[in-house]
Amino acid sequence: MLFAFIFAVLAFLGLFGMTVTFHVRKKANDSKRPDERQKGWIYGTLLLLLAVALFLGYRLVLGTPWEAHMFEWMNLVIRLMHFTFGIAWIGASFYFVFLENALNRTEGIREELAGNLWAVHGGGFYYLEKYKIAPAEIPKKLHWFKYEAYFTWLSGFCLLFVVYYFNARSMLIDPQIMDLQPLTAITIGAGSLLIGWLLYDGLCRTPIIQNNLLFGLVFLVIAIGFAFFYTQVFSPRAAFIHFGAFLGTIMAANVFFVIIPSQKALVAAAKKGENPDPLLGKKAGLRSLHNNYFTLPVLFVMISNHFPTTFGHEHPWLILFALSVALAGIKHYLNVLERHEYNVWILPASVLILLGVAFVTGPKATPNVAACRPIKYEEIHSIVQTRCQTCHASKPTDDVFKVAPNGVLFETPAQIIHAKDKILQRVVLTESMPLLNKTKMTKEEREAMRCWIEQGSKPK
Repeated sequence: MLFAFIFAVLAFLGLFGMTVTFHVRKKANDSKRPDERQKGWIYGTLLLLLAVALFLGYRLVLGTPWEAHMFEWMNLVIRLMHFTFGIAWIGASFYFVFLENALNRTEGIREELAGNLWAVHGGGFYYLEKYKIAPAEIPKKLHWFKYEAYFTWLSGFCLLFVVYYFNARSMLIDPQIMDLQPLTAITIGAGSLLIGWLLYDGLCRTPIIQNNLLFGLVFLVIAIGFAFFYTQVFSPRAAFIHFGAFLGTIMAANVFFVIIPSQKALVAAAKKGENPDPLLGKKAGLRSLHNNYFTLPVLFVMISNHFPTTFGHEHPWLILFALSVALAGIKHYLNVLERHEYNVWILPASVLILLGVAFVTGPKATPNVAACRPIKYEEIHSIVQTRCQTCHASKPTDDVFKVAPNGVLFETPAQIIHAKDKILQRVVLTESMPLLNKTKMTKEEREAMRCWIEQGSKPK
């Protein structure tokens, strides 16, 4: 009966979505509204229906054996949406910044043009022109680039809720750093995104925006402040993700509050036969360029939870900031290269920072195997059974993880020995596992595991 009811609800939502889409399309055609508005209604409706379907599905299976399965698939669907829209958005950012940098601005350029570009791709030739302000007549079909940004942020915020806010006690809050109530932690996390945007936007409205170097330095101070703040409040993994959300929120807000309104104003003025304000285009272009520099740091944050040597360092905020600066430097080098300009220090400096981070996050010292007492497997098995098998078992007993994370099991000697390198990295060197040390693994137990691994990780 449960599955029949779920199917009926999803079928109803699907039919409702089709009906709304048809109605919106018909209304758009009748009123001759721009296709872009029609597209917005359709996308928004479909996204809302998907959110409702996921929420209802999860609520229906809550407390059943399907809860963990549903939660995992909800995580998967939202994460896939986030990656898909993110790729489209970052791809558009890379492409249009490349166009701006690679434009021919001197040879055979008509008076109304800022430049043109010939390109070849996929077996075809393309010719593009950029107007200084706007063409004399706006074409009926005008492609906009905004939904990639909107849905990247929306799906990312949903993912933040699913992974970190739904399980705030297990994923967001680390009592050893700051023992917060879940609602307090969630409020701090979500509120910081708004504060970050307000600080950045306020900075952009000051005369500092006219000086790229000074603006960059001031924003770096703000960024390092947020990186430090997050690591003093949340668990290291959550801190990294929130720093990425901080940058991503600025990027999406740039599109929603500055870039698209400026473009709409330019289009509206051109349709009325008025002279568009060239400052609108310059403002939108500058915010778009800022977004371009944020792309690589945000991409790093998206994959950072797979690399405990970064967030597991004793000063994770410094590692996060250093990597962000290095990656932004690499993006700057690529942008400069696209303009056929060459800089001898940007790329080497960025690479040196990356190498410096790799060195700093390395093991503190070579283990002294001789100083270890002989460790038998039975002792290791007891530690793993007590501290690790609550999650890494065929039937986990953890209050959050109902399926073994990443399918990793620690139930047999072969399974434990097979994962010894990961155990050494995550349990011993970075101490990032057990997650938030929920099972209270001691220093002595971590040292015993290190010695056992260094002694050959024998099953007997």
